[in-house]
Amino acid sequence: MDNLKTILIVDDASLVRLYYRSILEPAGFRIEEALNGVEALEKLQSAAVDLLIVDINMPLMDGLTMLETLRQMALPIAATPALITSTESADKDFAAARAAGANYYLVKPVDRDSLLEVAAMLCGAPQ
Repeated sequence: MDNLKTILIVDDASLVRLYYRSILEPAGFRIEEALNGVEALEKLQSAAVDLLIVDINMPLMDGLTMLETLRQMALPIAATPALITSTESADKDFAAARAAGANYYLVKPVDRDSLLEVAAMLCGAPQ
């Protein structure tokens, strides 16, 4: 039985997605990607994941709107843990992320150890 934890990385920057993938895949996580909130919500309708890593500033639908929309759904995916990553680091940004339903917030650039620690914690994977 396959018990890899799956993480959906939602970020419009291909280099950021590649960087997170390069850290998380060797640590034993399965990675899916979405370029924005609209694509992420579409993917979540057809396949559950164990963790979302979500950027705030994206085209079509930003990360906070995506997370607010997800949290309002009457589906099991609405409870998926979410890590917000952003260059925004003011108290108001942390508060907005909490209000949208984020479980954790890391300021970019995200370092390897922090990403691995938070990902494992939020999706219940062994560290």
